[in-house]
Amino acid sequence: MAKGKESKPHLGIYGRRNNGKSSLINQLANQDIAIVSGHAGTTTDPVKKSFEITGFGPVVLVDTAGIDDTGELGEKRISKTRSSIKTIDLGILIITHNTFGNFERNVIEEFRKNYTPFIVVHNKSDREPLTPELKRQIQNEYNCYVFDYSILNSDNSDLIIQTIKQTIPESAYKIPSLVGDLLSYGDIVLLITPIDIEAPAGRLILPQVQTIRDVLDNDAVSIILKEREVDAFLKRTDIKPKLAITDSQMFTKADSSVPHDVPLTSFSIVLARFKGDFENYLKGTPTISELKDGDRVLLLESCTHHVSCDDIGRIKIPRWITNFTGKNLEFKVVAGLNDLPEDIQEYALVIQCGGCMITRKQLINRIRPAVEAGVPVTNYGMAIAYVQGIYHRAIAPFISQEIEALDYL
Repeated sequence: MAKGKESKPHLGIYGRRNNGKSSLINQLANQDIAIVSGHAGTTTDPVKKSFEITGFGPVVLVDTAGIDDTGELGEKRISKTRSSIKTIDLGILIITHNTFGNFERNVIEEFRKNYTPFIVVHNKSDREPLTPELKRQIQNEYNCYVFDYSILNSDNSDLIIQTIKQTIPESAYKIPSLVGDLLSYGDIVLLITPIDIEAPAGRLILPQVQTIRDVLDNDAVSIILKEREVDAFLKRTDIKPKLAITDSQMFTKADSSVPHDVPLTSFSIVLARFKGDFENYLKGTPTISELKDGDRVLLLESCTHHVSCDDIGRIKIPRWITNFTGKNLEFKVVAGLNDLPEDIQEYALVIQCGGCMITRKQLINRIRPAVEAGVPVTNYGMAIAYVQGIYHRAIAPFISQEIEALDYL
C-alpha cells in the first residue's frame, strides 16, 4: 500500500477486531471518517484517510483490519495489515480489556523490523482501566509510551496528539533540501527537461517540479529549457550556471552541451541522494560491469503507470545495460510496492527508480531485502549515467574527497 502522492506523515492504527481503532480515528479527526460498528471485522483492507489533527497538522491515517482476523480471508487481511507497516511513520497499537498477547507481540515485531516507532493505547478505559502491572510490563519490554484512553474523555485525545508529536521522527514531516547545500543566494541552476512521449501532457514530472521549488526555496534561479536549446542558450547569454540537472535520458546530450567546469547531474540522482540509499547505490552501480551471461536483473518501479513503447524502466534501461555489457541478461520488473521476489539472492543487481511518488522510508524498506542479502543495488539515474560513460561526473556534485579515496569512482 503506497503513500502515493502523499508526503504527509503516515500514522497506522493496529489492533484486534472491535478494539475501537475506527473510533480513535474519528476522535482524532474530529469527524466521522471511519465506519464504527459493534460488529467485529468492519474494517477489511488497509484504508488511507487524509485529515488534519488539531495541534499537529495534516496527516494520513492508515486504518487497518483486525490483527486477530480469522479464516482464509482473515489471514490475507492480516498479511496486508502487516505489510502496511512498511509504509507508515508511526504505529499506534490499540489494546483493550488489559489483553496483550501474541497478536500484539507479532505487530510490535513488525514495527521493530521496519524501524517504525510506535505507541500503545489501552482503549475503552471507561469500561476497564489499564492495570499498572500491564503498563509496566509493556514499557519495560518495549520502551514505548503506554496510556489509557476513552473517547468519552476529550483530554485523552490531547495526550495522544502530544505523544504523537514526541514519538514521530522529524524526517516524517520535515523535508530536507534537494540541492540547497550546493547553492548560494542568486545562483543559477540549469534544468534540462525534455518534452517527449513519456512527458505528461500539459505538465512537468514530479521530480522536475520538486527541484524547481527547492531552487526557489533556496533563493536561487531556475532556468528551464529543452535539451535542444541548451547550446544556443549558453552561447547567446554567456551564462555560467552553478549547477545543471538533466533528465537521465538526455545525459549524453547534456554532457556534451554543458561545460565540464559546470557540475552536472540528473533529477533521478538528485532523488537518489535525497531519499534513497545513496551509499549503497554508490557501491552497487559499478557492479554493472561485472554482470555475466545469464545474470538476472530486477528493476523496481515505485508507482504504476502506462507503459509506452519506449518505457525507461522496461525498455530503455534493459537495452542500454545489455548493449553496455554485451551479455545475455534476464530482466524482471516489479511495479508499485509489491513484495520483492522471495529468491532475491538469485539476482545479480537490483535497480530502483527515483522513487518520486513515495517516501524515503518506503524506498529504503523497498530495497532493504536486497541490501541485507548482499545483492548490489543502484537507481535508474545512476545506472543510466554509468552505462553512458558519465557516471563520475554525474555523482561528483554529491560526493566528498573521502568517498573518492574509497575508490567509488
